[in-house]
Amino acid sequence: MILTLDSKRRLTVPAALAKTSPGDAFAAFYDNEEDEIILRRIKGKGDWLEIMRQCPVPMDDLPPRSREYPKKLKL
Repeated sequence: MILTLDSKRRLTVPAALAKTSPGDAFAAFYDNEEDEIILRRIKGKGDWLEIMRQCPVPMDDLPPRSREYPKKLKL
């Protein structure tokens, strides 16, 4: 299938080519050797709680956050 850039340099993916919906995210790569653009679908917004659970550092080890305002630097 041949796709053509519009005047704003956008590509439109036909529905027959891939099942997509508005808001889907893709990572785009340009391959110099093959002179081609590669689009890979990436997962949408993940579950932030699950991402935190996968963190190798326990959240209990974090230092307490300072409640003081930063001091102004004298130049």
